[in-house]
Amino acid sequence: MFSLKDKVALVTGASQGIGRDTALALAEAGAKVVVAARNEQKLATLVNEITAAHGEALALKLDVADGEQVKAGFKQVLEKFGRLDILVNNAAVTRDGLAIRMKKDDWDAVLETNLTGAHLCIQQALPAMMKARAGRIINISSVVAQSGNAGQANYVAAKAGLIGLTKAIAIEIASRHITVNAVAPGFIETPMTDVLSDKVKEELKVRIPLGRMGSPRDVAAAIVFLASEEAGYITGHVLNVNGGMHLT
Repeated sequence: MFSLKDKVALVTGASQGIGRDTALALAEAGAKVVVAARNEQKLATLVNEITAAHGEALALKLDVADGEQVKAGFKQVLEKFGRLDILVNNAAVTRDGLAIRMKKDDWDAVLETNLTGAHLCIQQALPAMMKARAGRIINISSVVAQSGNAGQANYVAAKAGLIGLTKAIAIEIASRHITVNAVAPGFIETPMTDVLSDKVKEELKVRIPLGRMGSPRDVAAAIVFLASEEAGYITGHVLNVNGGMHLT
């Protein structure tokens, strides 16, 4: 495992799935972890799990689509720890439906959380990172941002937007030794994919060369690598964690 000793990391959407496993993996690597999400009960359980393993964690109730909450939340983190080294933008929602019938509210909800929320968090993280002349920003995109997916025009647009955001910010802040990368998971066994029928899951496995759906831990391992010192010469990159489902 790569060492993140003495680093402070903030993970959005940390209450379940990829975000939860990422928080645990970052803590195992030695980081102090701020776990942010809207579900306080799940966050409290996660903090207890991290601290029981002799890590340090802080729960932060946060809706990333709310700019004022984001500002207040990051202020709280900096007041407690005095620094922020790693930001993982993982918070995401879905409001699926065919584009021809998609309601504007469903479009807006997904774009505001999945894309605008990441932008707002990056804005609040950058001052501390720029002052330290170091930092890691990791945006969680998706295989569908690269391949497209019927019935998810809003989700695909937001996740594709994260790839563009990653590349733009990577160029803007490279001179401050801050890296910005994206991870594009394939179909991962999380609460978001639990709603799929067994038949659909079996059909998906046929399309995955490695023959299985991924685990949140598979994605978390990639995030820990990109957060490490060893990944210091990688920026503006999209790391695919999809079992070979979409080869680019």
